[in-house]
Amino acid sequence: MATEIRATKPDFVVFIPRVRDGEAADTGNEHFLVFHGPDGSLMAVWTQSSVENYSAAMPADQHIAFARSDDEGKTWTDPRIVAGPKKPGDGPMASWGYPLVSKTGRIYVLYSQHIGKHDTFFHHTGWLRGVTSDDAGKSWSEPQDVPVARSVHDNPDPTMPPNMLCWQKPLRLAEGGKYLAGFTRWTSYAVIPNTTKDWRAADARVEFMRFENVDDCPEPRDLAISWFASNEKALTVPFPGHPDRSACQEPSIVKLPDGRLFVVMRTAAGSPYWSQSRDGGETWSEPRVLLRKDGGAPLLHPLSPCPIYDVGGEAAGSGRYALFLHNHDGHYKGFGPADTGQHRRPIHLAAGRFQAEADQPVWFDEPRLFMDHDGVALGKPGTPGRLDLAMYASSTVRNGRAVLWYPDRKFFLLGRILGEEWFRPEGE
Repeated sequence: MATEIRATKPDFVVFIPRVRDGEAADTGNEHFLVFHGPDGSLMAVWTQSSVENYSAAMPADQHIAFARSDDEGKTWTDPRIVAGPKKPGDGPMASWGYPLVSKTGRIYVLYSQHIGKHDTFFHHTGWLRGVTSDDAGKSWSEPQDVPVARSVHDNPDPTMPPNMLCWQKPLRLAEGGKYLAGFTRWTSYAVIPNTTKDWRAADARVEFMRFENVDDCPEPRDLAISWFASNEKALTVPFPGHPDRSACQEPSIVKLPDGRLFVVMRTAAGSPYWSQSRDGGETWSEPRVLLRKDGGAPLLHPLSPCPIYDVGGEAAGSGRYALFLHNHDGHYKGFGPADTGQHRRPIHLAAGRFQAEADQPVWFDEPRLFMDHDGVALGKPGTPGRLDLAMYASSTVRNGRAVLWYPDRKFFLLGRILGEEWFRPEGE
């Protein structure tokens, strides 16, 4: 571990698994969201487990971990479990937590609560639930269910939870500084079954939610959420060879200098797709292939997270962006697009710049190699481990310094500074 933790050249180390029998399951770490604490600290929530619990045959021990740093990320507290089981058998798992902070300092962490049955994938099905802290993370409330609108793509059985994943932090991008987030809604197999042997062909669409009253500090059960691009209006991208089903997932949103919103989404088409909103996220344009620039070549990327971040600040609309992608379409070292456990590396950074009069409003430089490792898998002892550098990541900008916070092989949790050298034309 001492060698591998340096492989991706991190500037910050947030968490190293202890790998100790009898302690909390901690060798799986992903969905890593770092945010600004209400007291000036840096805070983080992530989904922790022994291994990712993607099927009923896996140990159901996913839980929501919380940690904080009071020295700008140099050191971090030991993680505290705020929802879910410490280890298998301690109760139903909790997954995919994301934070919201009210203007008066109440912290919300919303997450997917498993109830012992599933619809599509084991780790996708759950009720939206939330906990709060009013003392900067020292103590946390009892969980409460958060009301969620049903969709025509949910199971017709109202007792079956939806299959919703909010992958990135909600950001204050909507009118009045309200929190807005995109999310993936996986369609129930009772509505659109996956008749292929390829999990990527499970129907999935992108929708958006706006949190209306976070700054009033309601209880989680009283959070008011508006839903956009819902039902038949959800954003879709056809799965190759199956135009009747969609593989459009994991949206990340940035603000443009003119107030428009720009979203990038992963697909199975060999490239990310993009859409834009001119009304604060209420309506969105038809998704299109993400190009380097108008008339340019498509950017290449398989079905893997491809986040875009504003390097001027989360909701700054600075016009300068960092897009992370693998720079191939899934054909990598002899593997193909369906080999998602093998081809989710390396990571390239494509610097993006706002183009006011362009058709595609963000143009990108040639992607540059940002990080990779030497092919060593990491994970729970006795398992094959993980090779992927999938960007279940987040970004913060503090004192003018942008940092990418990322899981390395869903094992280490690390941070790396996005210096100006990445945004100068190559060769300068």
